[in-house]
Amino acid sequence: MEKRTCWSVEKLEIPKKAIYRLSIYQRCLSKLLENGKKTVSSSALAGAAGVKSAQLRKDLTYFGQFGTRGLGYSVEELRDAIREVLGREQLQPVILVGAGNLGSALLRYRGFEREGFEVVAAFDAVPDTVVKRGISLPVHDLEDVGRFISENHVKLAILCVPAEAAQEAANELVAAGVQGILNFSPSVLQVPEAVTVNSVDLALELENLSYFVSQENGG
Repeated sequence: MEKRTCWSVEKLEIPKKAIYRLSIYQRCLSKLLENGKKTVSSSALAGAAGVKSAQLRKDLTYFGQFGTRGLGYSVEELRDAIREVLGREQLQPVILVGAGNLGSALLRYRGFEREGFEVVAAFDAVPDTVVKRGISLPVHDLEDVGRFISENHVKLAILCVPAEAAQEAANELVAAGVQGILNFSPSVLQVPEAVTVNSVDLALELENLSYFVSQENGG
């Protein structure tokens, strides 16, 4: 008997680690579509995503039962279902706070839109300096960030300010209505439970890599 597509895309309570894996699956499925693939088996998708087949099947149970026995998953349908659950049916507006060297580099990155995000504005304490770096995106004074967030209903922010300014900036973002912060500042942010912070500490990541490299070399 065939098992036909049947998924629910209501607001689901999905563990944070599973959300991360769903994002990877969605990216792999988009690549398959670009290559003209219409169906994919669980083992093939798991291999592309770097997870075990059992883990992938468990993650996909958040959508209910779907797929066709013997044929696998429809690449397009599964990609669209994951995208809808992740809230990426349309571009989500994002702002960037702190457009120094790292922030400016992120503003030049063109990969955000492919993943469903649009950086709509940047904010810096010295906006004129940022504009002189050839940034075409609107760059506003840091004092205007709260007003902009409220007027444009922005829920996501990238934070690239120095460590000593990070908590104050985060407080202002949260007070204005931001619910998710991608934090590149080397600082542990204190935010309300309803706000999600994903921190990217580049020095810490290098330290971790260095440990494993030294272990492999007998260090």
